[in-house]
Amino acid sequence: MIPDALSHGQFVTVYNFLSLVIAAQLFTAVFLVISLPRILPRYRNAITVAIVVCGIAAYHYFRIFDSFRSAFVTKSVGGTGTYTQAVGESFNEGYRYVDWLLTVPLLLVELVAVLALARKVQSQLLFRLVPAAALMIALGYPGEISGDNTVRGIFGILSTIPFLYILYILFSQLSKSLKNQPIEVRGTLSRLRFLLLLSWGVYPIAYLLPLLNIAGSDAWVYKQVGYSIADIVAKAVYALIIFRVAKMKSYADDREFAAIETSREDAAPAARSSASNTV
Repeated sequence: MIPDALSHGQFVTVYNFLSLVIAAQLFTAVFLVISLPRILPRYRNAITVAIVVCGIAAYHYFRIFDSFRSAFVTKSVGGTGTYTQAVGESFNEGYRYVDWLLTVPLLLVELVAVLALARKVQSQLLFRLVPAAALMIALGYPGEISGDNTVRGIFGILSTIPFLYILYILFSQLSKSLKNQPIEVRGTLSRLRFLLLLSWGVYPIAYLLPLLNIAGSDAWVYKQVGYSIADIVAKAVYALIIFRVAKMKSYADDREFAAIETSREDAAPAARSSASNTV
């Protein structure tokens, strides 16, 4: 449930975390757009999906941020007093779920795309993963907007079923494909699955806070902070690791391309050092 009031500290905490997520998603997307030519074309689909994910997240966090600012207002001078819900305004939690409904399946597409598996294998994996991800988010939403902890718990359990199915696919089926990946990236790809698990694990914890006897404005603030941190890790940090994997695989696939890119990377520090010495 959305609290009727927030202290100044609680308001500022949520405000700053929402701002942090916007910056993280937006500038990760910008970095990936600029860096797209630094990998081979066969891996650019994965990075393009990552750019789309970060772009969608940045857009929805702008909407969440505006909704938050409109929903909680204060009459105190300097904005240091208690923030109460504005008349006729309400914080729209639905923006998060629309965002997740679009981005969570795409996160799985990123991982499958960067593996560059045979088209048939990719199609089979995505046919199993994407609907499960969408179902997981759709089942969580009724519980999120309910003020009844029993309803919240029921839908939390229901959404856990496709979540466990996704984990099964990630850790059983994708493990087979790791054997066909370059040795340089096997460890990174393996850890990437755990990063996905770790970041996704924050969502149910934040979701279940009202069931853990953490009530009122504290529970709501903790939930917003938890969701924000998880979104940064699951999208921005995850995208940067996907880019690193794509770059390493590009180097492993094409030694000439690797030599050109490596020479550029070596030339950049030298140019900066020369410019510094000139000054």
